[in-house]
Amino acid sequence: MHDFQRILIAGTGPASIQMAVILKHHLNGCIGIAGRQSARSESFFTALKQSDQQVHVDIQNEKHHKFQGKCRLDHVFDGYDTVAGHWDTLILAVTADAYLEVLQQLNDEVRRQIKCVVLLSPTFGSGALTRQCMNVQRPDIEIISFSTYLGDTRWVHAIPSNRVITTGVKKKVFIGSTHTSSQNMEQLRALYEQLDIAITAMNSTLEAETRNISLYVHPPLFMNDFSLSVIFGEASTTKCVYKLFPEGPITQALIRNMRSGWKEISAIVEKLNMSGVNLLKFMTDDNYPVRTESLSRHDIDHFVHLETIHQEYLLYVRYASLLIDPFSEPDSNGKYFDFSAVPIRQIFINQEGKWDIPRMPKEDYYRIKIIQGIAKHLHLNCPMIDQFISTYEHKIEQVALKLKGELLSDAFIIQSFAKDIEQICEEIENSAS
Repeated sequence: MHDFQRILIAGTGPASIQMAVILKHHLNGCIGIAGRQSARSESFFTALKQSDQQVHVDIQNEKHHKFQGKCRLDHVFDGYDTVAGHWDTLILAVTADAYLEVLQQLNDEVRRQIKCVVLLSPTFGSGALTRQCMNVQRPDIEIISFSTYLGDTRWVHAIPSNRVITTGVKKKVFIGSTHTSSQNMEQLRALYEQLDIAITAMNSTLEAETRNISLYVHPPLFMNDFSLSVIFGEASTTKCVYKLFPEGPITQALIRNMRSGWKEISAIVEKLNMSGVNLLKFMTDDNYPVRTESLSRHDIDHFVHLETIHQEYLLYVRYASLLIDPFSEPDSNGKYFDFSAVPIRQIFINQEGKWDIPRMPKEDYYRIKIIQGIAKHLHLNCPMIDQFISTYEHKIEQVALKLKGELLSDAFIIQSFAKDIEQICEEIENSAS
């Protein structure tokens, strides 16, 4: 038997609504949503009250018709401390750095009854952190980690409401569980396959968490002087994440740093006796493909065995090949879809009236600090990861000084995440013993 009869989704973002509709349509269980009380979530809860707890998912592309629909939520909790009742499964649909905060706000009685926690968009170590946190109330609890959320879902009107639109869907995701024989994982695999998303099962939550491309590409793309100057409003024109310099940050040096960061994460993965990632293969086969005229199958498959300069060359070719969508149809002037035109977002005033940093690199800061902490625990040097963090922290210190006297979010505070790192490393040690 699986544990998806009564599901509580933690989080009030677009992904929570998409998952609620999917789970209601395919499993027809009792679905609840809980979120923290904040200026941002206020409009979400207001919209739910006005619609009798109805939520809607629209789609941008007709081929994603399986994701659209609507349903009525059975329960809504405005504040995690207000959650009541019996819940078999908790789905954490918040950012990975908020997992502990959410779990600790749930009362002990609710936590004691949860049999399974599903991490929708974790980072490296999130499964270990969650298990360590839940272990007191429920030593036999199952933790399931996805490598990443299943697609790209946004608010229809840019502000939180009861209506979202899914604009993209992944072809493949990875999944791992703390239980070796898991009916819950099989149920999720069957569910995703009904949605035409391929699922690859890994040996553990930690191994599934290594299959998130953001771990490998976001730090070099965002934690560099070029991108940070754009993020913090110092550039005079729009710049794009995936474009070559000077339209974007991609240079020979950035590619060199990307490759170095990948090698350092790979060393951590190998020290933990897990299979590493062939970065180029992961980029092309599991994320965005390019034409074989640009990258040969042989080079992709044998990437990990090539010399450093050859690897750097192939990574640069990969990004150059995706400046346009190589599989789009050219217009009458021979122009292909401008695939790389993804603007680098700038700092903004959030709904609480404070200066805030965009999700990229704010979330990436947490991810990479956790990786740095695990590396130190394993006595591994990670000079490239250290450099990404140093560059980012130096920048937020500078900008915080410039904005002195104005309201700033916690994103401008240099953090150690020491508690999370300590619990992750403790769980890693327990699992190894």
